[in-house]
Amino acid sequence: MRVVLAEDLALLREGLAGLLESAGFQIAASVASGPDLLAALLEHRPDVAVVDVRLPPSFTDEGLQAALEARRRVPGLPILVLSQYVEQLYARELLADGSGGIGYLLKDRVFDVEQFIDAVRRVAAGGTAMDPEVIAKLVTKGGPPISRLTPRELEVLKLMAQGRSNSAIAARLSVTERAVAKHIANIFTKLDLPVSEDDNRRVLAVLAYLNR
Repeated sequence: MRVVLAEDLALLREGLAGLLESAGFQIAASVASGPDLLAALLEHRPDVAVVDVRLPPSFTDEGLQAALEARRRVPGLPILVLSQYVEQLYARELLADGSGGIGYLLKDRVFDVEQFIDAVRRVAAGGTAMDPEVIAKLVTKGGPPISRLTPRELEVLKLMAQGRSNSAIAARLSVTERAVAKHIANIFTKLDLPVSEDDNRRVLAVLAYLNR
C-alpha cells in the first residue's frame, strides 16, 4: 500500500515514514511543502496521503489546500490530515468533500502507534478516522438540531463519526446491535437525514449537517 507523506519537520517526517514502513506501507513520496505535496499526489496517486495541515510556504493551511486540490483532480483520493490543534474550519473543509476515505487526527495520536496505523489503513480503505476531540468540537457547533438527540443518541453519533461499525458501537456501549440500529434510525430521523446503508456516507452526512 503506497503512501505520500507531507510534514515540514524533518525528524517527525522521518519518524512517521519509519512507522509506516514498519507496518508494511511503501512510502511513494515524502515531502515538506504544499507545492511538493500537490505534485507528489498527482504523480503517484497513492493509496492514502498523510498530510500536515500547516506546510511551507505559508504555514497556514497549505497542506490541506494541496490535498483538497488533489482530490478535485483525483476524486476520492484518501486523505488523513494531521494537525497540532482542533481547527474546525479545516475539519469542515475536509468533510465537505464526501468522496473517498477521510481522516483528521491530532498529532498527539501518532504516539499511539497502533491507533495511528489503524487510522491510516481505515482511510486507505475508504473509511473515516476522526479524532474524538475533533468530533466533540464539531458536535458542539451543531446548534439546535443536536438538542433533539438524547445523551445516548449523541454518544452513538460520536462513535459513528469515529468510523465504528454497529457491532463495535454495541460492544463499546454494552448493548445489542438491534439497540444500536434503533438509535441510529432515531438520529437520522431527528436530524432530517436519509438513512444510508453506507456507514462512511452516513458519518459524512451527519458531520456535514452539523457544520452548516
